[in-house]
Amino acid sequence: MFLKQKHLKVTELFHRKIVPETILSSKRTETLKKLWYTYSKNKSAVFGLILLMLIILSTIFAPFITPYPSHVGAVVDFENAGKPPSFKHFFGTDLAGRDIFTRVIFGYRFSLLMGVVVLSISLPIGITLGLVAGYYKDSWVDTLFMRITDTILAIPPLLMALAISAVLPTSLFYAMIAVTFAYWPYHARLIYGMSKQISSESFILAAESIGARKFHIIFKEILPNCIGAVFTKITIDMGLVILMGAVLSFVGLGVQPPKPGLGTMIADGSKFLPGVWWITLFPALAIVLVVYAFNLVGDGLAEAMAAQEM
Repeated sequence: MFLKQKHLKVTELFHRKIVPETILSSKRTETLKKLWYTYSKNKSAVFGLILLMLIILSTIFAPFITPYPSHVGAVVDFENAGKPPSFKHFFGTDLAGRDIFTRVIFGYRFSLLMGVVVLSISLPIGITLGLVAGYYKDSWVDTLFMRITDTILAIPPLLMALAISAVLPTSLFYAMIAVTFAYWPYHARLIYGMSKQISSESFILAAESIGARKFHIIFKEILPNCIGAVFTKITIDMGLVILMGAVLSFVGLGVQPPKPGLGTMIADGSKFLPGVWWITLFPALAIVLVVYAFNLVGDGLAEAMAAQEM
């Protein structure tokens, strides 16, 4: 497991009198180096990381690398409306004459924002509930937290997000809230299973026997041993959340025009298939590309961490 330090953790309770901070830090650095070495040997994972970095950098510097930054808003250029891909417009133009390449790059901003915000909220909630329920296994805390989780898990996340978005005001902000509510139980369930198993390990029993506080045991002993699985799930879930955000935008419940949501662009172009195919094709490929990149990175991390455990 990533940064797994079962035997070192108990000694930290004594203010690191036995194991100095410098030794702990060097061990973490060595573990990270080994993890990167294992990860770097996976060519598909490295390709996914490079692809993901290119996408992120393109969104950061979008105003400087896109040929028509003004086309992000409510711009109309009927002279160039519906133009197919060319050297002037790499992905062609939509029926308002706006450059699709520019709008796709800026559309990535909303997609990545959706993923970051949703996971930034759902992860702490899911991890905290999963850790507490797993540590207090077979108690009323376990029963209460996990039955609520199971109830929400019984409904497919996309259906849940659609239902919530349908009763909330239509905007990207409320779409994020809907996806967050539908997604935190998956993190809780993952961490619950790991926490329940780790809480029975000898180093946890040793910490309890010397009077360690419950907060310390849960967040300083158990949580670090779950970090590897958390990082792997984050990378894979980013792709899934982006996909869900695109679906909400496609049905008009996410990013609103004239903002360039990838799902919104696909919905607009689908009305004119197959004639004006480029309006739909390139935003769709953009979604596939970013989801594919996150999945490659996630698979690479899972394999590297599994190799570290051997």
